[in-house]
Amino acid sequence: MAGGEDDGQQEATSNGEVVPATADGEVEQSENQEGDQREKQSYGQSFFAIAKTLITRAVIIYFISSFFRRGANNTQTPGGAPAVAPNTAFNIFANGTVFDLYIYLSEAEYFRDFNDPKAKVWTEHGLTYGDWYSGPDGDGSRVITHSFEPPKRLLNNGSIYLHVYVTKNGKSPDPSAGKKLFAGEMMSYARRMLNKFKKIKYQKTHNLLTGQTKASEEEIKKAELMDQEILSHWHPNLTVNLVTDQTNWVQGQVPPPLDEYIEFSHNGKFYKPVIFMNDFWNMQRDYQPLNDTIKELQLRLTYQPLSLFKWQLYAAQTMRNKWTSSLLGDTQEEDGDDQDTLKETLLETNPYLLGMTIVVSIFHSVFEFLAFKNDIQFWNNRKSLEGLSVRSVFFNVFQSLVVLLYVLDNETNTLVRISCGIGLLIEIWKINKVVDIKVDRSTKVLGIFPKLTFQDKGSYSESSTKEYDRLAFKYLSWALYPLLGGYAIYSLMYLEHKGWYSWVLNMLYGFLLTFGFIMMTPQLFINYKLKSVAHLPWRMMSYKFLNTFIDDIFAFVIKMPTLYRLGCFRDDIVFFIFLYQRWIYKTDLSRVNEFGFSGEMETQLTDEKKRKAIENKDSSKEDKKTK
Repeated sequence: MAGGEDDGQQEATSNGEVVPATADGEVEQSENQEGDQREKQSYGQSFFAIAKTLITRAVIIYFISSFFRRGANNTQTPGGAPAVAPNTAFNIFANGTVFDLYIYLSEAEYFRDFNDPKAKVWTEHGLTYGDWYSGPDGDGSRVITHSFEPPKRLLNNGSIYLHVYVTKNGKSPDPSAGKKLFAGEMMSYARRMLNKFKKIKYQKTHNLLTGQTKASEEEIKKAELMDQEILSHWHPNLTVNLVTDQTNWVQGQVPPPLDEYIEFSHNGKFYKPVIFMNDFWNMQRDYQPLNDTIKELQLRLTYQPLSLFKWQLYAAQTMRNKWTSSLLGDTQEEDGDDQDTLKETLLETNPYLLGMTIVVSIFHSVFEFLAFKNDIQFWNNRKSLEGLSVRSVFFNVFQSLVVLLYVLDNETNTLVRISCGIGLLIEIWKINKVVDIKVDRSTKVLGIFPKLTFQDKGSYSESSTKEYDRLAFKYLSWALYPLLGGYAIYSLMYLEHKGWYSWVLNMLYGFLLTFGFIMMTPQLFINYKLKSVAHLPWRMMSYKFLNTFIDDIFAFVIKMPTLYRLGCFRDDIVFFIFLYQRWIYKTDLSRVNEFGFSGEMETQLTDEKKRKAIENKDSSKEDKKTK
């Protein structure tokens, strides 16, 4: 990986933030982004899962800020006397302090070789602490590009570190410089391992008909020996931030995660300015593996002052990554893709649109929960199946099973697996609500398990709904089977798979994603035949379609293939047909609703209550007369 190639693919702003390049770089990046979007689509992830992480970070920042204020409330003792203030510490660099910046590059984790000219990367004298307006770009930043020949140990999964020292002007970080020049405690230091170890997964995928694969010979050989490999990766950009802060911190009372960065003097009266190594804006997809073919590496360093508020944002993000790794295990690959999408959204989206995205994402989560709640409530209270497609319930079980097997076969995120598993259990629970299940213990399956028999409920078999449901699926099969066959042939001829089992799962999952919306049409047919929509769970459907409209809006916000954007409108067409049916099929008081009641039954109950109330009133009057 040559550093010059990366400069052609991306540029850095004055504050070291990596942004996409223009011209020819856009074509290559757009193709990569489309591939990323298709991969995310296959994993069943949505843009709102990424947008919700912004909300999570905002909550974290709120709690961090509350920690800052917790010590200011208790200003008096219980007796009314003023409380004794703790020993507050002061920054050793007051605003306006002139300092020097020293940066070294070494394979040693603990740097000592200050006299090695090859180790010295950057020396900047005469910088001013708290200066936001100097430099070529007028924002206090400085930028250099350093080229070097990578050590052999680095190319063989070794490590290399960046050592940064900030001293007062005229002082040296080298202990051998003497007592008069050595900075001692009046110096800030930070180090960072520049290379990152990432997992590369190898899969034995090939075309099942021709046996050919797009993988290189080296990847094929490695796939035969291992499932994954940990390799060192390199990114040429890094921002060195010096936090400009004059907060009077108290040793032992700094809230996490800020306490990991602030270093106090031995007496606790002073603390050193924080040097923050910032790689937040480095896209995960831009990391390139290190191997023996690399002859030169480039390192583009940006120095820039950083405010306390922005530092809190970056620190909260770092803490969130640690929590994710500890709670969910290894989610680096999936989380890296989400992080890239989030960063692109922050860099390229209008701030007002970004704010609207966060607000709408909250509504999306609320509607999701309400749709789930009303769906459970509908099937739990349902007493009649008249007008409902029972076959669709069984097909939903099959669809949820395919999705779960697919995510298990592709080693996706733990949260995605749990979500798919819960969805399958809910669909299986609905089976008991639409059919009568009986256990025949006299007949054994495989000589071990008792046989289960399924029988239609009376409200379904005795009505015309069963016949309409059968006809709907009959007509649906005329379109469904040819589409399934065509997609199966396409997947077999043009896509690579691990094996025949993987092909079946990928084919079924891809087919359900593409044509699954037509499984809503049997209910439309039943509504048409019954000339009624009173039996439908309108609350649940309303919440689901509100979320569908939200997806439609943001299909044009995030980058994705045009065909996938158009595909977001398929469910809308079906919903508008439902709305049209609700408009043309007027209310029929003789038909039951989703709770098993009809308008006539409700009128009868109301009249019965009134009659009983009158009788009770008359009886109470007679009792008073007798007394």
